[in-house]
Amino acid sequence: MRSIFIDEGNELLRIVILENGVMNELFFKEKDEIYPGEIYKGVVKNIVPAIKSAFIDIGINKKAYMYIDSKFKNTRLRKGDEVLVQVVKENLGKKAAKVTNYIDVPGKYCVLNTFNKGIKFSKKIVSSEFKKTVCENLCVPKDLGVTIRTAAENISVNTIQKELNKLYKIYNDVVRKARYSVKPELIFDNGGLVQKVLRDRLEVNDFKIFTNSRKTYEDVVSFLKEYGYDENRVEFCNEFINIHEYSNIEKDILALRNRKVYLKCGGYIVIDRTEAMYVVDVNSGKNIKNKHMENTVLTTNIQAAEEISRQVRLRNLSGIILIDFIDMDNDEMKNRVMDTLKKGFSNDKNKTVIYPFTDLNLIQIARKRSGRSIVDYIDEDCKLCDGKGRRIKFSYISMLICNKIKKIQEKNIHLQIGNAYKENIQQNKKRFLESIGALDKNIYLTYGRGEYFKVEPLVFSNQIQSFSEFKVEVEQ
Repeated sequence: MRSIFIDEGNELLRIVILENGVMNELFFKEKDEIYPGEIYKGVVKNIVPAIKSAFIDIGINKKAYMYIDSKFKNTRLRKGDEVLVQVVKENLGKKAAKVTNYIDVPGKYCVLNTFNKGIKFSKKIVSSEFKKTVCENLCVPKDLGVTIRTAAENISVNTIQKELNKLYKIYNDVVRKARYSVKPELIFDNGGLVQKVLRDRLEVNDFKIFTNSRKTYEDVVSFLKEYGYDENRVEFCNEFINIHEYSNIEKDILALRNRKVYLKCGGYIVIDRTEAMYVVDVNSGKNIKNKHMENTVLTTNIQAAEEISRQVRLRNLSGIILIDFIDMDNDEMKNRVMDTLKKGFSNDKNKTVIYPFTDLNLIQIARKRSGRSIVDYIDEDCKLCDGKGRRIKFSYISMLICNKIKKIQEKNIHLQIGNAYKENIQQNKKRFLESIGALDKNIYLTYGRGEYFKVEPLVFSNQIQSFSEFKVEVEQ
């Protein structure tokens, strides 16, 4: 059973996918954050021949960059030119967003694109008969290309054609809107993160979707109807409920901040981030039940391989990932660990390459970046956190507090929060109250140690009186 929870807050969209009750995938998107697949009208602001790149104003604070190459047919671009671009990679830290002048409009069964001409197929489609049928019967718009996705393999050509016609209409609408737009701006969001998850993650028959947004609920119902699913597969939850907390997985999300992850056998893995890569160390820990050392090592390494593949996908780790397994001299044992690791990444939507064991029992993984690490949405640097150097992001902890306050629904509330956040709150008390949904409430604020918080209702007058000196006052 696949359960998809869509939680929409004021500043953050969070989507969690559970497989048989276990958290399997996680997607975050901040408000106004640019996202791969979005289409913008841009204006070329600068061209730097030394790095073969054009810097383009797409209507956000930071300019995007586009690689210049003859194969992209963009070598004649000049400063001041208007261009329709699509985000390939979002901005990350000091790196600007990467865009391309070739446009994709994705559907569930096919992708319309301006880069290739004719019909191409997903590498996972192996049926030559299906390919032949599609090539002979599918009508592709002139000067455009279409890629047939894996989900289309058992679908009729007529159904694929209907979706392709819809995508072609969307493409023409995008081109028309960009032509009449007078400034750099977002033209089409490709359905956003929610639509992307629905397109890519509903390949199973048994699923249920939950959301606390009325608009998203209606959008999901429309999507399900369009693709022949029962609309009862989506459920609208109370908008005042944080459905991640309601489903008891909020603590699992926060646990992704931990370096150390324990295994069922008693062993554990430690995940560290360096400037160049992620490093994962495997330890036997308390796994000392087996009489034979080889069995202890194999059990720990296999469970570690299972958990590492899960943690990499949950945390959305990318780039180079180096794994230091417990030493094994037996090739058969190494093969079993390698097979376990490959199985764990078999359904990964990100391109992942797993390299063989080195002589030092190390495995290297190269995983394509797609979005920011989940921890980047939750964590931030801190100089006051008991020497840890990291804390829960102020905006994230504000969201968690807001959810608690919605749940309590009382006028007078005592809030205790870590001293590390005092400066953030004092800088703009009104903005803080707004972020936690408490402008119409009486908040009595105290500070404690650590980074966690406590929210409790003040029901009786003597309770309110005892906290009166801590009431947050803001100028109107």
